[in-house]
Amino acid sequence: MKKVILFVLLQQYADWEAAYISSAIAMLGQGQYDIKTVSLSKDCVQSIGGFRVVPDYDIASVPKDYEALILIGGMTWRNEDARQVEALVKDCYKKGKVLGGICDASGFLGTTGILNEVLHTGNDLNDMKQWAGSAYTGEAGYISKQAVRDRNVITANGTAPLEFAKEILLALNAAGEDKITEWYNFHKLGVYTAAMPKM
Repeated sequence: MKKVILFVLLQQYADWEAAYISSAIAMLGQGQYDIKTVSLSKDCVQSIGGFRVVPDYDIASVPKDYEALILIGGMTWRNEDARQVEALVKDCYKKGKVLGGICDASGFLGTTGILNEVLHTGNDLNDMKQWAGSAYTGEAGYISKQAVRDRNVITANGTAPLEFAKEILLALNAAGEDKITEWYNFHKLGVYTAAMPKM
């Protein structure tokens, strides 16, 4: 039985933030994972770049058994409709499953109160404080870093899709740490710069 990885995609989602993670899970995970998409409804969701996805699930039909919940950033996390995702996020955290949020989706996690209990990052601390208001009291745990993993919670800013992907892969144990690091270095540093394994 394959382990399900849920990607939450809202309208105008950041397609590049999802692509590295999903492709790496498929390539390194040796067929043990099944990628599924979730949105507020089953209507087509369009990315910032114009890619259209028909979600596998809406919020009401998400399966109870899944391995990770990954919130992809984009332009509509601040809309009131996005609050529908909060219950799913809190359930994921309570069950100790892998939970990730990048870019504005990490800011959204700040509005749920979850980031008050873990080390984390985001696009900007002051923006998170202003957006989340009294729900966010986790300033002491904010780290100005591309991506942060604390227990099973992974956060990243919007310029860190590769770092975000790496931390999620490590949290999932999708492959050996050396394989994940090799994958990351290859994509981050390029074919001519990354140290490749000797044949």
